[in-house]
Amino acid sequence: MNSRDLIHHPACLPLIVFCLGILLADANAAQKPVAPHPKPSVAAETPEKTRDAQLTLGYLGQTRPQAVAPPFFQDAATAQGVQGALLGIKDNNTTGVFTRQHFELKQVVVGPEEDVTQAYRKLLAEGVQHIIVDVPAEKLLELSGMPESADVQIYNVGSDDDALRGAHCAVNTVHLLPSQAMRADALAQFLLKKRWQKLLLVVGPLETDKSYAQALKRAVKKFGLKIVEEKQWLHSFDDRRTPESEVPVFTQGVEYDVALLADTGDLFGHYFPYRTWLPRPIAGTQGLVPRAWYYTHEQWGALQLQNRFRRQSGRWMTEIDYAAWLAVRAVGEAATRTQSIDYAKISGFMKSAEFSLAGFKGMPLSFRAWDGQLRQPMLLVDNDYPVGVAPLEGFLHPKNELDTLGMDQAETQCHGR
Repeated sequence: MNSRDLIHHPACLPLIVFCLGILLADANAAQKPVAPHPKPSVAAETPEKTRDAQLTLGYLGQTRPQAVAPPFFQDAATAQGVQGALLGIKDNNTTGVFTRQHFELKQVVVGPEEDVTQAYRKLLAEGVQHIIVDVPAEKLLELSGMPESADVQIYNVGSDDDALRGAHCAVNTVHLLPSQAMRADALAQFLLKKRWQKLLLVVGPLETDKSYAQALKRAVKKFGLKIVEEKQWLHSFDDRRTPESEVPVFTQGVEYDVALLADTGDLFGHYFPYRTWLPRPIAGTQGLVPRAWYYTHEQWGALQLQNRFRRQSGRWMTEIDYAAWLAVRAVGEAATRTQSIDYAKISGFMKSAEFSLAGFKGMPLSFRAWDGQLRQPMLLVDNDYPVGVAPLEGFLHPKNELDTLGMDQAETQCHGR
């Protein structure tokens, strides 16, 4: 950030005004004659310090069993989301020194079999109104529909389910994690740009695989691509059926440019590269993958966020960490701009057209009024390195280019927000 950007940054305005006030006061004092006055009392010399306004945010997470254990050489992402939220609290409090606002985080993480609803009610009982939530889609839907949630802002950082932004959307929920539709559209833009238009779609057995496949099919139609064949992956490898023998047979007999995989559980997709019958790229949930955040992303100042997070947590930032950091920073930005910690003022401003958030992605981020989704660019990553960033050049929109990713206002199924 250069000096001009720093001067115009909202976080710096209170400090600038404060300094100008001191300079003006000194100038006025120099012009006026000094009148004799009695020596101030001790009480006047040490006035009571005004306390900072304090805002407490909540973090509710639920650990989920992994379908596949991570490789031995890969560090486990412990405390996902929580670490991102804690870094956001630090950043908010850095600005809060000048705005006289202080932020705290109450965190509750329950196990796979524990009661999420009870933990959620505990946060509500403590007066928390901004709650960052990392739970499965069906549980998030339940929490947002509770009568107690009427005056609560929920920040979804754990589910990319399109239905939560569509037919099952809730007025009290905003989404910091990109939707499946945003991921699919980012990928389709890249494939169209490369003119790889004939696609083989491979869908896994999980429900999340099927929902992501629907998002991919929608994106394919939207950008004029073509799925030449769709196949269901139902195989399980054993001693007689190895990846080397199974994948070539499975992909044989189809002419295509790219194999699109919908394997959200990472059960089989990592076997496809270099094993298909035809030498073709892999994309989707493996190969070329659309991501909100990745540890090799370093443009637009992202490297400093990566390094600060790693120093704090001892590991790299994940998508859920990034989404939680964005959620906390969104609250902090709205509090700074409104100069208030009032729930209604923060929530209202955050969803207004005046709100914008810096996310180290080269474009200001903001919430869509029609479904509460945070607009943001998508990183296209393969082989641990970004290949591109969507929206790609040439994909235009009459209002905001970021709305070329995901459900636009004309096609949303979210009504009544």
